[in-house]
Amino acid sequence: MTQYNKSQRTRGQLKFIIMSLIGIILFLIPITVTEDGEKQTTLPVAFLAGLLKDLIGNAIPLVIVIIITISGILSILCSTVLKNKFKPEGLMNNAFNVKFVWLILRILAVVFVWMTYLKVGTSVIYSEDTGGLVFESLLPTLVTVFFFAALFLPLLMEYGLLELLGPIFRPIMRPLFTLPGRSTVDNLASFIGDGTVGVLITSRQYQEGFYSRREATVIATTFSVVSLTFAIVVAETVHMQNHFFYFYLTVIISCLVCAFILPRIWPLRSIKDEYSKEVSEEMRTEKLPDNKTALGHGFDMATETGINAPGFKSFFKSGFKTVIDMWFVILPVVMSVGTLATIIATYTPLFAIIGKPFVPYLELLQIPEAAQASETVLIGFADMFLPSILIEGVGNDITLFVVGALSITQLIYLSEVGGVILGSKIPVSIFKLFIIFLIRTIIALPIISLMAQKIKSNKLVNST
Repeated sequence: MTQYNKSQRTRGQLKFIIMSLIGIILFLIPITVTEDGEKQTTLPVAFLAGLLKDLIGNAIPLVIVIIITISGILSILCSTVLKNKFKPEGLMNNAFNVKFVWLILRILAVVFVWMTYLKVGTSVIYSEDTGGLVFESLLPTLVTVFFFAALFLPLLMEYGLLELLGPIFRPIMRPLFTLPGRSTVDNLASFIGDGTVGVLITSRQYQEGFYSRREATVIATTFSVVSLTFAIVVAETVHMQNHFFYFYLTVIISCLVCAFILPRIWPLRSIKDEYSKEVSEEMRTEKLPDNKTALGHGFDMATETGINAPGFKSFFKSGFKTVIDMWFVILPVVMSVGTLATIIATYTPLFAIIGKPFVPYLELLQIPEAAQASETVLIGFADMFLPSILIEGVGNDITLFVVGALSITQLIYLSEVGGVILGSKIPVSIFKLFIIFLIRTIIALPIISLMAQKIKSNKLVNST
């Protein structure tokens, strides 16, 4: 900090404190609003999304169609004829230059969204139980929530909050989770921001030699939790927005327990501590500077981040870039994977069959409507939203709570986080991803069930 004068440090501290507090208020502090004469608890970003949804109204379906269509066209062009025309780290290349499987999914999304919007072709695609469900119930919420959440996400990510919290939590990362202290930043980026961000940070750290192969895999598969934004959407889908604090607390507790257990058992335990690149041992030990406390060091780093943090122009530029990325990358995959999965769920017995082994387990945990809940347990590997969509018609709040919280805790879903992991430099196979997904499910279910029963006993949710 010696390279900065007193005025610069003061300005950096103020920028860090003010902007981080605004971010905390928007994303983490519940507010009470009145809807249809009833008081409800929500988050400011979700409230703003609701206002935007009401404002746009009937135009939202057309907006969704346009977004997915543009995404499909640009993906075809950038993955073929324009493949080598963009900067490797540029937005166009990262968003639209995709591998063959993801290209097919985006093309399917274009086909599905137009069939659903125009109600043409087979009703198998556009019915209220398949494409219509995804298009009319899920995507409108995603469009509006993504807009405000992505726009304001830099408040949490770019003004020093992560730098402050990182050193404070470093002493507990190694003994609890077998991870280096610097992974705190990755993990917080996932919890507060987005799981894919955490994966990308982890992949880069692995490439630079700071993480071993085992450490990188552990971080990516145990801490790449869906963002608060996604959690809000899931909570609203399963009608748990009034109890979001308990809902998200359950997710956090379940994820932390999984993060403690999974690195100590197969398959993560068997992965070797191999490094892709050699760096000095001093860089890996992460010692605090002499005569510095963790809090003092964290505050200094946060101050420095605040000094170098973007101004308003760069802030909104970064926010809109994130909006574009979330709209054009995530929405098409949700449309295609969601439609395909709901078709399978509606017109085939596949998920009912593969979920049957979980019925006794769910019944043992005293989860109501266990048979129907079991059908959602494994579908989350395809997409995190699908369990919440498929269980939406169930009238029991305990079941809704369990399925919603479990879908977030399962963490590895191929439509986003799982796909990003497979596409990154982190060496892990799809088979191991599924095994980790399955083990997470088995570990998390008792914890979530216990929290749900506790909430029921406190009469926070209805059991009928």
